[in-house]
Amino acid sequence: MKILSKMTALSMALLAASAMAYQQDKTYHFTVLHTNDLHGHFAPNDKGEFGLAAQKTLIDQIKTEVEKQGGTVVLLNAGDVNTGVPESDSQNAEPDIQAMNMVGYEAMTLGNHEFDNPLQLLDMQEKWAKFPFLSANIYLKKTGKHLVKPYTILNKQDLKIAVVGLTTEDTAKLGNPEYMNLIRFDDPTETAKKVLADLAQNEKPDVKIALTHMGYYYDGKFGSNAPGDVSMARKLDKGAFDMIIGAHTHDPVCVDEKGVWIENYKPTDPCKPDYQNGTWIMQAYEWGKYLGRADFSFKNGELKLEHYQLIPVNLKKKVKTAEGKTEYQFYTNEIPQDPEVAKLVKSYQEKGNELLGEKVGSVKGKLEGDRTVVRFKQTNLGRLVAEVERDKVNADVGLVNSGVVRDSINEGEITYRDILKVLPFGNAVSYADLTGQELQDYLNVVALKETDSGGYPQFVGISMVVDYANKTVTEIKIKGEPLNLSKKYRLSLPNYSASGGDGYPVLKNHPTYVDSGFIDADAMKQYLQKHSPLDASKFEPKGEIIYR
Repeated sequence: MKILSKMTALSMALLAASAMAYQQDKTYHFTVLHTNDLHGHFAPNDKGEFGLAAQKTLIDQIKTEVEKQGGTVVLLNAGDVNTGVPESDSQNAEPDIQAMNMVGYEAMTLGNHEFDNPLQLLDMQEKWAKFPFLSANIYLKKTGKHLVKPYTILNKQDLKIAVVGLTTEDTAKLGNPEYMNLIRFDDPTETAKKVLADLAQNEKPDVKIALTHMGYYYDGKFGSNAPGDVSMARKLDKGAFDMIIGAHTHDPVCVDEKGVWIENYKPTDPCKPDYQNGTWIMQAYEWGKYLGRADFSFKNGELKLEHYQLIPVNLKKKVKTAEGKTEYQFYTNEIPQDPEVAKLVKSYQEKGNELLGEKVGSVKGKLEGDRTVVRFKQTNLGRLVAEVERDKVNADVGLVNSGVVRDSINEGEITYRDILKVLPFGNAVSYADLTGQELQDYLNVVALKETDSGGYPQFVGISMVVDYANKTVTEIKIKGEPLNLSKKYRLSLPNYSASGGDGYPVLKNHPTYVDSGFIDADAMKQYLQKHSPLDASKFEPKGEIIYR
């Protein structure tokens, strides 16, 4: 009986294996749908753009279309579901994950912002999700085991599709330092080689997808960042992965007929993914603004991309009417909200609004942020915001353009909503390590920004004399010491300013530039929780910046 049962089991296994194998000379069709960098945008914005309820409707429409034609759909997300929208942040991204469950996601790779919070929270989020969290190159230091599943296998008709998760090594410096000592990040490319070998031996997939949170750096020029998708595709064997579905740099990855990246891509424009060393590379911008759609055919082991597009999810353009008024119009036909997802979204929004009223700290004295003041002189609130950012990334000098400060904070209790009134734009804290000479050159532009503009800078950690008449910046001191032209200094600033906002010199291309990913309002919240009650007078300017 034992021999018979063993033979039966073997026969069943062989039957299962043969059932899994694709049929020779048959053409299979499948469609990969992908999003990335949701960052808490589970609900539509105030103009009715994006949101998971509209995304659900769109995905269901595509599934119906594809299945009618005998095909099947794969739905993936490339990470960073956390951090960016208060209603989501205050509920630990539960609204996003529960809505993603309803939409029908089949896998998500871990992004760097999945490590803004304790690992216990990540574990809880993983339990909420009805789809696997993936990353092959993240290990627990204590046990040497993977933190989450390295890959998942999706069976679509007769095709076996392997989805491998990979996360940028930069997470070690971008994630919350409090939690980084528990885990290690191996080189994603070297990890990919090992996983691909393991898959070839044990799973023999027909299609191999890298679901990455590593960034798209055109032509492999990744600067001071960890290497991204292009570099990995070039280092692996040709066609090692059939496609890389990426995230992290918040880019619509579309190239022209010559393979040149279209940096100023506009909704509804044609889009062709990058193609490097036999591998398609895709990324769908951010926040669920687009749904990436890649239609493939598969025959006798050969995979062909039939069509690709980035579908705008209720994105709008600003237009002028015949009457000369400004209004917003949809780029495409409006996508209706799925009623069940919309109901879920509304419940979480209402709960989030309650949580935003929670106290996060208190202050003695008023923190001045009125635009008629903060755009004309140094103020305690402008300096506090600069200090929060400087403290967050351990910088020597902090500055913020006064345009980021949109309101004051009155004496007494401070809620998260109060913070968001001050810092509503969701700018990320960034920094660059500059030589004294580079810092001098930078200040020669920024410090001379005129008053009564959003570009007027608020400073902390520095003193100087700014001479508007002679266009000079002199007597610069950092932490009380005269500027040393050959010494390195870390400068913190909003990523908006680093990108050239308000006419600031562009720093994001500097070799040492880092966008920390930490949102200014969240950094302020954490600072207040740690340092309250604040004394507003301690942030008052004391003549550090002298204007002539």
